[in-house]
Amino acid sequence: MQKKLIKVNPSDNVAVALVNLKAGEVISFEGQDIKVLSDTKSKHKIALEAFESGNRIIMYGVLVGTANGTIKKGDVLTTENVKHQSEKVYGRTDTFTWQAPNIEKWKNKTFLGYHREDGQVGTENVWLFFPLVFCENRNIEILKEVFEKELLKQKVNPHQMLLRSLVSGKEETEVIPSSTDVFENIDVKFITHPGGCGGIRQDSESLAKLLAGYVNNPNVAGATVLSLGCQNLQISIFKDALKAINPNINKPVLIFEQQQMGTVDEMLSAIVKDSFEAIKKANNVQRKPAPLSKLRVGLECGGSDGFSGISANPTLGVVSDILAALKGTAILSEFPELCGVEQELVNRCVEDEKGEKFLKLMKAFEKSVIDAGSGFDMNPSPGNIKDGLITDAMKSAGAARKGGTSPVEDVLDYGEYISKPGLNLLCTPGNDVESTTAMVGSGANVVLFTTGLGTPTGNPIAPIIKVSSNTELAQKMPDIIDIETGAVIRGEKTIEEMADEMLEFIIKVASGEIQTKAKLLNQNDFIPWRRGVSL
Repeated sequence: MQKKLIKVNPSDNVAVALVNLKAGEVISFEGQDIKVLSDTKSKHKIALEAFESGNRIIMYGVLVGTANGTIKKGDVLTTENVKHQSEKVYGRTDTFTWQAPNIEKWKNKTFLGYHREDGQVGTENVWLFFPLVFCENRNIEILKEVFEKELLKQKVNPHQMLLRSLVSGKEETEVIPSSTDVFENIDVKFITHPGGCGGIRQDSESLAKLLAGYVNNPNVAGATVLSLGCQNLQISIFKDALKAINPNINKPVLIFEQQQMGTVDEMLSAIVKDSFEAIKKANNVQRKPAPLSKLRVGLECGGSDGFSGISANPTLGVVSDILAALKGTAILSEFPELCGVEQELVNRCVEDEKGEKFLKLMKAFEKSVIDAGSGFDMNPSPGNIKDGLITDAMKSAGAARKGGTSPVEDVLDYGEYISKPGLNLLCTPGNDVESTTAMVGSGANVVLFTTGLGTPTGNPIAPIIKVSSNTELAQKMPDIIDIETGAVIRGEKTIEEMADEMLEFIIKVASGEIQTKAKLLNQNDFIPWRRGVSL
């Protein structure tokens, strides 16, 4: 029988509705009867005790808010009767010990990846085109059209056929035969951005680090880089950023500067010729077995709902712990969505200086938001609130479960590249694409992305695996969801069983056996973070 309520942590004084509840029904829960006082939608929270104004509301074992007036036992928590509140953190308060999961079944498992000379292993083999400055976006778009038309399968767009029929006034049934890809073993991808000049010089330096991280990412075989010439993000700055990440990088990086090359036609002709030759060579790289320790998994959530922190996110947490035990890597980002769980993360840092760096980054981030007239409490979106995430601390406590329970091996600022296996914290906004963009720029070769409401985000060089927190979403939007965890909500599978299924799925994606829905939709999102206010 489907349970109606769940308490995430024994110390919680609220429970989550697993199904829609009717006012007046009485639920026997943990030795007491709870009378539901008002209609409550699934995913929302019910008070397990009476609260007076200022009383602490505990969920996931941490402070997630305080009562904004009287809340009766059995009533639903809302944005009107609860306000955001989180614990203050000043430094390490406890020693940390970790019980690593049993990895016997995983330690000899492998995936088929692309081995790079520096020891990294890619899950994709991509030749990447990008500009150093927005002035070159138009030329990137021209190159995109040229290369995609000649190198990739031409597919009939059903929406184009629909419009054609509307224009002609008759049903169009023409079928354009698909050609075969010229190269079977490499993808050609293109990214554009609005940066590289204007703003402040630090913006360009930050963008240089991000782009250098994309070139160094093991999923990239090589790159074609376009520069105008006079912009803030000079070629020398980009090269310095690449050298700082990997002094011995040996990938082909073709750089073209328009102001040194004459006409657009002359430049584009040179780019096409040189890039084609380099792509032909990169196509020769073959997949070979690699240990799971070579996986670097980004952990992301977007369009979260009240079930995300109960099913999908803790499943990612177990996967993260398994990878940490295998000496693989997991990256937890979205710093505004770690508000309220800082103490736990500080205590988990392997070195005090890592915890101090984390707090420094968090405080600086929060100050920038406050200085702009906002705050972390403004992070939950209307969709989050509608589905039960009514305070930032509540959202954060659920989001942080993606990081599991392992030690925090390193803390990275935006644009810094991974150098240590295990769990890494990366300073990014909570914005889905900005965060995902940053994790891939820091070395993630695959990303797990949980969602309860549905989001189509993808990435140009790393597979994004979409994980639904509930079955209804997977059935409603099957074109964007890769794997769903609704069986956990129904009590049909444990978190550990779901995590095993997910890791098997990751291995298949990393080996090229399965294409993610985001890749099938050609979803290639890339948004750099200009170090301003972004939640």
